Amino acid sequence: MKATPYNIQGKSKADEVELMFNNIAPKYDLLNNLLSVGIDKIWRKKVAKILTSDTKNVLDVATGTGELAIEIAKNKNIRITGIDISQGMLDIGIIKLKNQNLSHQIKLIKADSEKLPFNDNSFDASTVAFGVRNFEHLEQGLLEMKRVIKEGGKIIVLEFSKPKKFPVKQLFNFYFKTIMPSLGKTISKDSRAYSYLPESVQLFPEGDEFINVLKTCGFKDCKSKKLSFGIASIYSATK
Repeated sequence: MKATPYNIQGKSKADEVELMFNNIAPKYDLLNNLLSVGIDKIWRKKVAKILTSDTKNVLDVATGTGELAIEIAKNKNIRITGIDISQGMLDIGIIKLKNQNLSHQIKLIKADSEKLPFNDNSFDASTVAFGVRNFEHLEQGLLEMKRVIKEGGKIIVLEFSKPKKFPVKQLFNFYFKTIMPSLGKTISKDSRAYSYLPESVQLFPEGDEFINVLKTCGFKDCKSKKLSFGIASIYSATK
């Protein structure tokens, strides 16, 4: 079973994801801050801290408006290339980079995560925040991330997960399935985007399941760490 934003007959999941993010791009950052109460910024900081001191160039997949890329760029020695399928998201990211004088350090380009336009072994590391759920073919996207990083390079995945313990599980489910879709629909004017979010999280192979996917793709040293009582997880692995 596969979650798609609009269930449009004849459209691929990738096409629908591109359409969805183009639709919500103008309100995306506002909604992120509002709906996460800013906690997503803390999670991104944790991802950036995992990158080792010898990391010089990073590929940020599904970069969106560049939030994770901007966090990584606080290390002035790292150059970041961000790719995303949505030009609408990238356009907003490009404006943010200019406003923060980061255009020299971060490059944003439109590309498909499952068909990366880079040579093998081009990057020291690859990151993706809240993007792997949107891959049309999960393993293909991960294999592409693996292909473009150097031997010994690391991939880091930040993704939502499902809390297991009372009362966080119950509170999270109520917020995620009821409050978030309602607020998201009201502010973004897209009736499906923020209903698709909990659906895609529900179907995503989290925890040990996702670790097994990474191992199937040939990654080594696969690890996971739960964040904020299991609301999100950081996965890391080595090529």
